[in-house]
Amino acid sequence: MHDRIHAREPTHDIERWSTGTIESIAQRDGHCVVTVSPEDGESLELVVTHAIRELVLSRLDIDDGESPVGERVWYRKHGG
Repeated sequence: MHDRIHAREPTHDIERWSTGTIESIAQRDGHCVVTVSPEDGESLELVVTHAIRELVLSRLDIDDGESPVGERVWYRKHGG
């Protein structure tokens, strides 16, 4: 299963989501790996589909071609 990530603050089950800052986005084994720096811990990798990656990037307040590094996101690890 994949992790979850949002570019906007979730409106449901808010207590189940964490906030972090994008450190990097890469591809690995056919998936997208988003490295996030949480507000209260060490960096972690979120594995998402390319469709979710594109959706999140389209909803961030950045220009086309601009890096998403440093942008704030909300996330949930699978099983978390």
